[in-house]
Amino acid sequence: MASRGGAADRTIMTGGATRSSMAPQGSGGGGGVVKARQLTQLHSQLARLSANLADTENLLRMTSVQAEAMRGLGSWHGGLFMAASKVLGEESVKEQAQPQGGSRL
Repeated sequence: MASRGGAADRTIMTGGATRSSMAPQGSGGGGGVVKARQLTQLHSQLARLSANLADTENLLRMTSVQAEAMRGLGSWHGGLFMAASKVLGEESVKEQAQPQGGSRL
């Protein structure tokens, strides 16, 4: 069995990328410094994640408002198209009736 604390050039493979392990390398005095650095890095990542989640929440809220507005706009345009279709349909019926009425007289 291999020892866990003795390898100084230990690496970790993550998704095809290689990075150095931040695990203690066997020296007793540097463990606290490494742990503090890791905690600082995790804290900054958590702050960035929280900010990104807040941005995402705001964007989703705005998207919801805009979707409701688009729904109303679509209904309004649908009404306009139906009204235009009715008007144009009546005009075409009148135009077809006029030549027939003119030939009767």
